[in-house]
Amino acid sequence: MSERSKPPFRADHVGSLIRTPALVEARAKREAGEITAEALKDVQQAAIREVVALQEGVGLHSVTDGEYNRGGWHTDFLLSFANVVSAPSRFATTFHNEHGDTQRRPHMVTVQGKLARPRPIFVDDFRFLKSVTRQTPKITIPSPSVMHFRGGREAISEEAYPEMGEFYADLARIYREEIADLALAGCRYLQIDEVNFAYLCDPKLRSQVRADIGEDPDTLAHTYATLLNQTIQGKPADMVVCMHLCRGNFAGNWVAEGGYDPVAEVLFNEIKVDGYFMEYDSVRAGGFEPLRFLPKGKTVVLGLVTTKRGQIESKDELKRRIDEASKFAPLEQLCLSPQCGFASGVAGATMGIEDEVRKLELVVETAREVWG
Repeated sequence: MSERSKPPFRADHVGSLIRTPALVEARAKREAGEITAEALKDVQQAAIREVVALQEGVGLHSVTDGEYNRGGWHTDFLLSFANVVSAPSRFATTFHNEHGDTQRRPHMVTVQGKLARPRPIFVDDFRFLKSVTRQTPKITIPSPSVMHFRGGREAISEEAYPEMGEFYADLARIYREEIADLALAGCRYLQIDEVNFAYLCDPKLRSQVRADIGEDPDTLAHTYATLLNQTIQGKPADMVVCMHLCRGNFAGNWVAEGGYDPVAEVLFNEIKVDGYFMEYDSVRAGGFEPLRFLPKGKTVVLGLVTTKRGQIESKDELKRRIDEASKFAPLEQLCLSPQCGFASGVAGATMGIEDEVRKLELVVETAREVWG
């Protein structure tokens, strides 16, 4: 079986990478007003050149900018919309790790007026990435569902949007505008980071969805599927769009637990994307049985290599799990990646860059041995 000629590739990765000390320091100085925006940009672009070389050096065919221009995986994008502001969450979120649980109230976004996109958001970032790599450049954006999930109806102005259908229509339109501009800049590999479908797999979070935002979780899955389809409607035929599903990832912590069974049919057969990066690094992700719903023509990238700790997995174990997954979906429709990005924001990495490189090399080497 040969290497894939288009994304997602047999050895791929989710996108975010650990920030270098120089990059972290420069961002802190900018926030303190000690350097200019242009000075920060110079540091960011130098760091991106280095991280692109890192990815190419380990043998990856898809390359990202590591999300080095962002403070976090979703806020930089969503807060670029007109009339969207950050606010403390009304709801507590339980974060889990190997040592226990902690309660936090992560910030959410609120919609205070009609949505608009005053200017392109990540288009210049993509242009720079494309200019510094010989491989396939990939850009990542947060799912539009993030704009709704954390606050529900109460986080969206009823004066601006008396009907939720109007809100979803405007939200999808703005995403289409950004995707169209990315396409004009040459983007042909786009990843939508969709955490909320994975959250809808957790029985406790499904109960919270009912209690906190007043939504039926089964209905919400269909609502988000429609939103995602409207978001990518009109994309170029040769643009590959993948979804990344994650149960939460910050400093080794996660939020959700539970297999993909509650959302599998909607995920694979209603959402019109080309591939899925699926978290499968631990028992909290459940078994591979939901992969039986994967239709022909779509690809699942198995996230078997964890980014939650630096310990390196064995090739034999990865191969065993790939073989197990192939009992439910054909091997030619499978690929391999880390389970999530290595840093969901400027802070929060659980390992050093050296361990990150070792894990990426492991993905590349294992994929080569499995698929040729």
